[in-house]
Amino acid sequence: MPKVPFWVFILIAVLYFTAIRVDTMDIDASQYAEISREMMKSGDYLHVFDRGAEYLDKPPLLFWVSAASMKVFGVNNFGYKFPSILFALFALFATYKLARRLYGEATGRMAALVLATCQGMFLMTNDIRCDTILMSCVITSVWLIYEWLQDKKLVYLLGGSAAIAVGMMTKGPIALMVPVFCFISDWAFKRQWKNFLQPAWLVSILVIAVLLIPMSIGLYQQFDMHPEKMVNGKQHVSGLRFFFWSQSFGRITGESPWKNDVNIGFLLSNMLWSFLPWIFLFIPAVVINAVQLVRQKFRLEPQQEWLTTGGFLLSYLALGSSAYQLPHYIFVAFPLAAIITARFLFELIEEKKYNGLYRVMKPVYWVISILVLLITLLLIVYVFPAHPLLIAIWVAAFIFWLYLAFNRKLTGKLFWMPAIAMVIINFFLTNQVYYSLLNYQLGAKAGKYIRVNSLASKDIVLFRVEDPLNSINFYADDTIHGSDSIKDLSTKKYIITMDKGLKALQQNGYVFDILMQGQSYKVSELTPEFLNPATRKSTTKEYYILKVK
Repeated sequence: MPKVPFWVFILIAVLYFTAIRVDTMDIDASQYAEISREMMKSGDYLHVFDRGAEYLDKPPLLFWVSAASMKVFGVNNFGYKFPSILFALFALFATYKLARRLYGEATGRMAALVLATCQGMFLMTNDIRCDTILMSCVITSVWLIYEWLQDKKLVYLLGGSAAIAVGMMTKGPIALMVPVFCFISDWAFKRQWKNFLQPAWLVSILVIAVLLIPMSIGLYQQFDMHPEKMVNGKQHVSGLRFFFWSQSFGRITGESPWKNDVNIGFLLSNMLWSFLPWIFLFIPAVVINAVQLVRQKFRLEPQQEWLTTGGFLLSYLALGSSAYQLPHYIFVAFPLAAIITARFLFELIEEKKYNGLYRVMKPVYWVISILVLLITLLLIVYVFPAHPLLIAIWVAAFIFWLYLAFNRKLTGKLFWMPAIAMVIINFFLTNQVYYSLLNYQLGAKAGKYIRVNSLASKDIVLFRVEDPLNSINFYADDTIHGSDSIKDLSTKKYIITMDKGLKALQQNGYVFDILMQGQSYKVSELTPEFLNPATRKSTTKEYYILKVK
């Protein structure tokens, strides 16, 4: 099987960067964008605020890098998304480097492309949250520390430790725990007990501790020094305790108030779409690895590794034990899943192992690929009708896919055909579907109108708006306040409202001009009724930007 050519990753990178034209999505991504904007405007990088309120949830690294990017590129989609997309590309590189070290060049490139083309990766580079940077830091730390274990070059240990610290400043102790899970499982099954007591780990701990000092100072100054502050409905809140314990381990022990009562299978069920199309190869790969380990009486040969499988399984158990889970929590372990899948693919295609399973998987992946392509056509022809040029591009892409599918000279079709199908669908998802969908996000549309028309924030009020509106402040490049009381409107020149608010204004004798009007929908909560153009209007709500006379 030929190696994945380098230009394929250039194409993937270009596709990731096209996501910059898509607005940030309410609630989380636009909230993080706004926090970054506020940080950049204030110049205070140690203390975190969300629309002026004390913020204690995610660590500050995403805000730091996005604020720095906005300082250079401005308050816009590019300024917010650019650093995270760079981290995503580096995650592909680190995945390739680790897989190459474990299994060789061909598997390394396959692993990078498996990760690059899974649906979760496209989502992470579109709806930017903390997980993109976290995932990149975690796989980088595993790669570099593994390199250090092989070559004993100090620079690898220092780099891996720094990556752990950066990951912890992105989303907490999980950035440390995943590498720990990887290495302890591998060492235990190889009986490499001396690795647990390497004196060099003291250097690693020191590097992590030193790099965490700025963030820790900020947390201490903002929260621990001010027990009188009301934070998330409580007083006497310790920022340090929240970061090092409550935010992660507290969700397992029950200390955290965040609960959504999902079971341990929740993350796996969501991987059916987020690790698509590779999930149906990944699951048998893990099962085969586990069965092999049992047959070997839980002892690995020197050339074997349990770094990836053990790291993934322990990470899954830890995340799946949390009382509060969201689908993207498992994204941190996707590089490990990509390496497991790539190795399995290499065994199926190149080493001709598991021929019976190969014969089953081949038609399964033909069906998956064709379904993906037909769903793409449905989306751009019916759900969000595209320009004829885009439809012509889909026809050309489909013909190209068919040509490759029936080309007898092409080997490894089990790998190539679903990968190409995922690139095609995500080209259209990003450049047509998501772009059209975000036209229904009131916050982004209203914020841009405010900014383009230079409306002063002191003259604007949000009145009885049924929408999260995290995005309005980011796109307005200012803080827009809201009120449900008609008494608070007397000094305002511009009112942003919806039908209920409009009726209240009319009943109270307000006279106004409608500057802008549109349909609003919570774009993160898609339903069949909204996706169907025939019933879409019944699910949307009218919004208005009014100028009071």
